[in-house]
Amino acid sequence: MRHTFICILIGILAFYACKTEPENQAQDMIDKTRKKEVIYQVFTRLFGNTNANNKPWGTIGENGVGKFNDFNEKALAEIKALGVTYIWYTGVPHHDVITDYSAYGISIDDPDVVKGRAGSPYAVKDYYNVNPDLASNPARRLEEFEALIKRTHDAGLKLIIDIVPNHVARNYKSLSKPNGIADFGENDNKSVEYARNNNFYYIPGEAFKVPEWKNGYQPLGGDSHPLIDGMFDEVPAKWTGNGSRLAQPDMHDWYETVKINYGVRPDGSYDFELLPDEYGSKDYTEHYEFWKEKDVPDSWIKFRDIALYWIAKGVDGFRYDMSEMVPVEFWSYMNSAIKMKKADAFLLAEIYNPSVYRDYIHKGKMDYLYDKVQLYDTLKHVMQGHGRTDNIPPIQEELKDIEHHMLHFLENHDEQRIASPDFAGSAEKGKPAMVVSTTISSSPTLVYFAQELGEPGAEDAGFGKPTRTSIFDYVGVPHLQRWVNDKKFDGGQSKAAELALRDFYKRLLNFTINSSALAGEYRDLHGLNQASTQGYNDKVLSYARWSNDERLIVVANFDPDNAREFQLKLPQELIANWNMSEGKYTMTDQLYGGFQTELISESGTATINIQLAPLQSLILKLD
Repeated sequence: MRHTFICILIGILAFYACKTEPENQAQDMIDKTRKKEVIYQVFTRLFGNTNANNKPWGTIGENGVGKFNDFNEKALAEIKALGVTYIWYTGVPHHDVITDYSAYGISIDDPDVVKGRAGSPYAVKDYYNVNPDLASNPARRLEEFEALIKRTHDAGLKLIIDIVPNHVARNYKSLSKPNGIADFGENDNKSVEYARNNNFYYIPGEAFKVPEWKNGYQPLGGDSHPLIDGMFDEVPAKWTGNGSRLAQPDMHDWYETVKINYGVRPDGSYDFELLPDEYGSKDYTEHYEFWKEKDVPDSWIKFRDIALYWIAKGVDGFRYDMSEMVPVEFWSYMNSAIKMKKADAFLLAEIYNPSVYRDYIHKGKMDYLYDKVQLYDTLKHVMQGHGRTDNIPPIQEELKDIEHHMLHFLENHDEQRIASPDFAGSAEKGKPAMVVSTTISSSPTLVYFAQELGEPGAEDAGFGKPTRTSIFDYVGVPHLQRWVNDKKFDGGQSKAAELALRDFYKRLLNFTINSSALAGEYRDLHGLNQASTQGYNDKVLSYARWSNDERLIVVANFDPDNAREFQLKLPQELIANWNMSEGKYTMTDQLYGGFQTELISESGTATINIQLAPLQSLILKLD
């Protein structure tokens, strides 16, 4: 879908540049090719778990686990009704777990190199199969996931899963790889630190040593296990996933993983052909042609084959873990190959370095990047009470050429829950930030499961600590479990405040995916009003969004204690752009519909009477 948009957009711009048609006519056609996407990230093994035991370091039998089959027609219909267009099923590829599945031919994983009892979803041990925890019948786990793919599509949703190109589990071994596919490291020359076609980096002459545990930490919380002996057989030792070159990594390193070699020499130089700068303006077909006859490192081929394997099974795209730790040339190679098979594949990069954003979009052919270090971090500070909304408009200005590619979120599996005491302490404080996050640009929105219910992530599950819902342990998610209601998926046990919050999210998300204005133009109103409007301050944010057939004013009050009342001013250029004659216009709130106000245009100026309760936001549509 995204490539289709880009191709149509380029064609439209070229056509209208030649024909010199009015700008607003071209904009109208551009708007019709875009729509907002909403991604619902769900930690798959936690979604359908109704066990409320929550024993720290509890086993799968003690604390329970959700299954692929829990995503039945009712559950998927309710997720779609929330205003969701994609589901990101997190934790699907087969990663290390402590539960014994040896009866199914699966090797037992060593707790000395596994984080938690349920294991990290980012320590993948077999890319050609799925986590056996998630299957009702582990022997048929891949078939059960294939059935989930079909159910998801039948529900009118698309889906993405994780690929983690930077690292794999220390004990990677695929039981399910297709004929002719070699495992990572199977053909490596282990006598050298680096070779171009080695999949791993080695520390010749040294054996791997389990980290020295500190601060009272013990694998499995001190529970006994036959493989807990402070040893793991790896000779020679490999570099650790985060780049540590020590045979004994620190316990805070990604010690459960090993780093993949992409043809980057230990001194940081590249052992492959670089992508010429002009390819930043070329489409994926030209990138594909560039690499088609090139000799590339073996790891590139292995991950391309993995991605195409899942595309062939019906997966609609991928979320790429720590993508900036992998060369942009690899992304050009892999993403262009994916797009040749599925032009509308959804390709999302976890990335935290703004200096390389444009390279990863234009050269790496990523569709979307995390907007974490700019918008998310700034919104978090405002929600916590020590940040100012003045810092938000400059972010939009800086990113305006790539705003559509920046994924917005307030929660995900790596971040603290909004309602946790270390973040905002209240899910209500997330409301104005959520309105801003979803409406300030044409970018996609990500919602983490149970965010819409105010889940605080308060459980001490074992390896994972409170404020984040554990991704390492078997645990229940209380706010979600009340909504799941013994798998009726109807909120039958939810508290009134939880249902009211979910209703807010449902109204907001559904509005965003149906609004043409949110795929259109943006104009900051904050600077003008912060400088000259009485009653307006740095806890308020305002801006205009519009297309040819919809005009919106968004105003949000981040103050949890004080109401705001003021006359919002609109700049003259916006009045002219909207072709507004003098007079009075009705504006109606699109979230709840009960609030109406007047826009008064006279003598070249326009104002709107605004009244905001604490933490209230308005999405005002010009009738």
